[in-house]
Amino acid sequence: MKTIRIFYAADRTPNASSMQSSQLWYKNLYMPLVDLGHDVAPFQYDLTPHFRNLNFAAPKQKAFIEENRPKLEQALLAQIEKMHRIKPFDLFFSYFYSACARPQTIRAIRDMGITTVNWYCNASYQFHLVEEIAPAYDYCLVPEKYRLNDYRRVGANPIYCQEAANPNIYKSYDVPQEFDVTFVGQAYGDRPSYVGDILDAGIDIRVWGPGWDRCIDRRKKLPAGRVGGILSDEELILMYSRSKINLGFSTCGSTHESERRIVQIRLRDFEVPMSGGFYLVEYIEELEEFFEVGKEIVCYEGLDDLVKKIRYYLRHEDERKAIAMAGRRRCLHDHTWHKRFETAFRQMGLG
Repeated sequence: MKTIRIFYAADRTPNASSMQSSQLWYKNLYMPLVDLGHDVAPFQYDLTPHFRNLNFAAPKQKAFIEENRPKLEQALLAQIEKMHRIKPFDLFFSYFYSACARPQTIRAIRDMGITTVNWYCNASYQFHLVEEIAPAYDYCLVPEKYRLNDYRRVGANPIYCQEAANPNIYKSYDVPQEFDVTFVGQAYGDRPSYVGDILDAGIDIRVWGPGWDRCIDRRKKLPAGRVGGILSDEELILMYSRSKINLGFSTCGSTHESERRIVQIRLRDFEVPMSGGFYLVEYIEELEEFFEVGKEIVCYEGLDDLVKKIRYYLRHEDERKAIAMAGRRRCLHDHTWHKRFETAFRQMGLG
């Protein structure tokens, strides 16, 4: 693949409000682009406040957007124009919401002769946050297959690009597996209910992440001894090796309380197996496109099946470890960000 010059504009983490020290996007998006040999110039601007103020329907956030979005746009265009004159860019790569920039700003970048693409992974239930800006890009990288027609409906040009993991970051560690079952992630939606039910079934489950220390499910507050704090990126990856079973939940937000529960493939669905961890996640048909279910990852359908499979795989260590190893091999071969970008860039005519 030929080397291209990229102007890169994205915050360092997908969860700027709750995981301030995380660099998940830097490690999963920026670093693979550099690894591929591309000439990547990062946007020199603090995007974090903008990623905390995305909702036009909230008066305070709307006021922030109206005051600060023009400042971001001005800095963005100034940096690109200056650098583009010295050495032209081939691609503008962003993780932007409509709250970050208006369509005319993205079109101004296109008018410089630069291909524009936006990566976004919350369209499953927050498509409205990019609906205005998406059509201004040449391409949108979309991991939610069932949202592709929504992008087309508003005049955008989507490319299906599933999430992945960076093998230079996600690794297996030779440490004791001291925890039976763990989940690392925010406490919201139906997750607390699942965790409470697993505890009621007599299974030793531990959780880490924002909100669990004050989280109350439909019956009770989770016992303090089962709850940990927010893990660093390094501690997160190490936890995948420290755990016999790593859980995944697929519900988006609180959609389980609505008429239509939305489920989606997540970054974790590749992080855990890439790290050599045994992964047990709710079944989504789309997962079959990326893993051999039952041999590379294991899926459950409903609480009873989840509890049954937890008990089974806790008793069958050799089978559990074989599945974890197979999942890592599959990720290393097929599910790196490097391969995702190579495929997407070829589709954009940049390969």
